Amino acid sequence: MKKRAKKINSLNRKRRSQAVIGVCLGMLLLLVGTPELSWAHQQKTATTRILFNSNTNNIEVMHRFYAHDAEEAVSLIFGTIPSIMESSESRQLFSNYVVNRFAIEATEEDGTTTELALTYVGEEIDGQFLWVYQEISSVQNVVALTVINVALRDIWPDQVNLVNIEKDDEIYTLSFVDAIEVLRADLN
Repeated sequence: MKKRAKKINSLNRKRRSQAVIGVCLGMLLLLVGTPELSWAHQQKTATTRILFNSNTNNIEVMHRFYAHDAEEAVSLIFGTIPSIMESSESRQLFSNYVVNRFAIEATEEDGTTTELALTYVGEEIDGQFLWVYQEISSVQNVVALTVINVALRDIWPDQVNLVNIEKDDEIYTLSFVDAIEVLRADLN
């Protein structure tokens, strides 16, 4: 009887071990099969809004990045520095990086083109996003914009940058994917 009890206990331990291993393997497969659970925020996307402000005649530019992406980019570009969430200097470094990788050329009604000298306005953290602001004053008679937007694309080739241009109650969307660095929007 003791032999049988030992054998049953041994089988029970073996089954429990197999069950634990099975549960662990199942959890591992679940994590591997569900990337959004195992790797936080893998989709690299940023959005820029270009707004023609009819009250001021300014063009306002608002870049929105996931703070997590900005944090990772700053550490890759500049090495170990204080957190973007906690350091205005780190946010400023990232903002300078963005400003140097974004440009707009305006085409006027008469066909002349001018690269816009955007002024850096500032940056802020809003929840999970880092916003970078630029503007230029008194821009009129613009019929097209040519935009260069390579921010973060030199770090992550799969980075997608969307640009929404808002003028006269119309929205024009440019999508910077793959190797595209320059796009034009006709605003007629």
